[in-house]
Amino acid sequence: MTRNYSNIYFIGIGGIGMSALARYFNQKEIRVVGYDKTETPLTKKLYYEGIDIHYHDLGDEVKLIVGDPSSTLVVVTPAVPSDLKELKYFRENGFTIQKRAEVLGSITAEFKTLAVAGTHGKTTTSTLLAHVLSSTGEKCNAFLGGISANFNSNLLIEASSQLMVVEADEYDRSFHQLKPFSSIITSTDADHLDIYRSKEALVQAFEEYGHLIAPTGVLVVHHSVDVCKDLPRLTYGVETSVQTDYKGSGLRMEDGKFMMTVETPTKIFKNVILGLPGIHNAENAISVIALCESIGIKMEEIQPALESFKGVKRRFELVAQKENLIYIDDYAHHPTAINSLLDSVRLIYKGLPIHVVFQPHLFSRTQDFMQEFANALGKADNVVLLPIYPAREEAIEGITSEALSEMMTTKSRVLTPDDALKAVSEIEKGVVLTVGAGNIDRLVEPIAKLFS
Repeated sequence: MTRNYSNIYFIGIGGIGMSALARYFNQKEIRVVGYDKTETPLTKKLYYEGIDIHYHDLGDEVKLIVGDPSSTLVVVTPAVPSDLKELKYFRENGFTIQKRAEVLGSITAEFKTLAVAGTHGKTTTSTLLAHVLSSTGEKCNAFLGGISANFNSNLLIEASSQLMVVEADEYDRSFHQLKPFSSIITSTDADHLDIYRSKEALVQAFEEYGHLIAPTGVLVVHHSVDVCKDLPRLTYGVETSVQTDYKGSGLRMEDGKFMMTVETPTKIFKNVILGLPGIHNAENAISVIALCESIGIKMEEIQPALESFKGVKRRFELVAQKENLIYIDDYAHHPTAINSLLDSVRLIYKGLPIHVVFQPHLFSRTQDFMQEFANALGKADNVVLLPIYPAREEAIEGITSEALSEMMTTKSRVLTPDDALKAVSEIEKGVVLTVGAGNIDRLVEPIAKLFS
C-alpha cells in the first residue's frame, strides 16, 4: 500500500494524471519529488505547491534526492522512455516501481468509486460528475484528467465523503487496475490501435472493465456502447430515435442559454440549462444525471449544478470573442470527437464560417483514421493543419499532415505554428477553433491576444 512509503518519486510528473496523484500525496504530507522532460505552467504550479521538480535526467545522481528502496515508491507513466537513466537506476537498485494506474487503483479501492470510461468524453464527464456531487450533500473526492474551471485543479479532496470520481483510462489497459462501484461508458470507438491492434480487442477490454463494477453498482452506457449486456445497465442518448432509459431532446440556444428537455425513467424535465453548450456536453450531462439518480440524488439537486458548471480547460473552452469573431479551444483528437465539436459549433453559431487549426496527434492514429479525419475536418470552412505531434512515436513513411490535406475536400493548408498564428490574425469573421491533444495549446495565449 502507498501509505507505507514516506517518499514518492514521480517520473513524468507533469502529466495531467500524474500531477493529480502528486498533489494527492503532497496534501497527505508525504514527501513528493519528480522529474519531467519539460517545464510547463502545470509543473510550475506543482513547484509553488511545495513539490521539487527537475527537468534533466539525473541518472545515478537521483539517489541524492530520494530515500532508500524501503521508504520510496517510484511512480511512472507509460509515456516515459524505457532507456531513461533514472529509471534504470531504480530498476537496478531494488526500488518498487508502479504505473500510475496501479497507484490510482490502490487509492480508489478504499472509496466508493464512480468511474468514467470511454474513448472520448471522459474528462468533461468526470469533471461534471464531480462538480454535481460536490454541489450536493454527498460531496466527493476526485482525480480528474483536466483542470476544472470550478475547482481550478485536477484534484478534489473531501475528507467527509466516501465517494471518489476518477477517469478510467483505456490506454495501455490502465482501467483494469480500478475497482469501480459504478461507471459511465461514453463510447467504445476504435482508438489506441497501436496498443489494441483491432477495434474488437478494444471493445473486449471495455467488456472486461465493465465487469469490474460492484455487484450492487450499475453501468451507465451511451446507446451505441455494445458491452456488458448481462449487467444492470442504464442507457442514454441525445436527439436519438433509439429507445433509451435517459434521453435529451430539443437542444437549443435561448436567451444566451443552452438548454434541453430531459426524460428520465419516471419524469420529464423541460428547459434544463447547461453551463456548457454543445451536443457532446448534453450527452455528458445526461449520463451524469443517470449515474447520480442511481445513487439516490434527485434531479432537483442536479439541475442547479448542471447550470453552474464552467467546464474544463481545453474542452470546448470559450477563450475569447469580439464582434463577429469567437475563439474556442478544444482537446478533440479523434474523428468522432471532431465531428461532434463541429456539429455543436454549427448548432450554436449559426451562419458563421468555421476556421480550424488542427494538430494531428500520433502518427499511428493519423494512419488509422486518415479518411475519417479528412471527412470530419471537411465540416469546417477553412482548415490549417500543423505538423503531426509525435508524442512517443517515430514517424511513419507517407503519414503526414500534407497527405491528410490532400485527402480533404475543404480548403486546407499545412503551416508551422508561427505561420498558423499569422493566418489566424488575418481572419475577420467566424469561429476560430484550435483543436488537438499535442502542444497546440501553446498557441492559445498568442491567439487570445489577437482578440484583445
